[in-house]
Amino acid sequence: MKSNKYSVGFTLIELMIVVAVIGILASIALPSYTEYVKKGRRSAAQSHLMEIAQREQQYLLDSRAYTSSLSTLGVTTPGDVASYYTISVAPGEGDVPYFKITATATGSQASDGNLTLDSSGEKTPAEKW
Repeated sequence: MKSNKYSVGFTLIELMIVVAVIGILASIALPSYTEYVKKGRRSAAQSHLMEIAQREQQYLLDSRAYTSSLSTLGVTTPGDVASYYTISVAPGEGDVPYFKITATATGSQASDGNLTLDSSGEKTPAEKW
């Protein structure tokens, strides 16, 4: 029996090249994926703020004032929003009643910033809406 002088398999250099390529791809893909996830969470929070604003308008028609209580509005914050944002409603008194809803970003979402929506429909920061 004659032995082959070439063996079947991968060399260490080939394996290291594959590891390097995977590392480069991961370093490019991970930040993009993280931003995509943040945008999805922000979108869920924006939708929730719009729902609260709609309920506030309905409450104004019934009570002639806005409320700061989400339970009074019959709104519960969904888990996917509550995990990354703290929702607060601040009604105002005066000649013209108003409210301001704030979604304060927490945890890994904090770097994305807070969202606000008021009774006049102003959404801040504008570039996040």
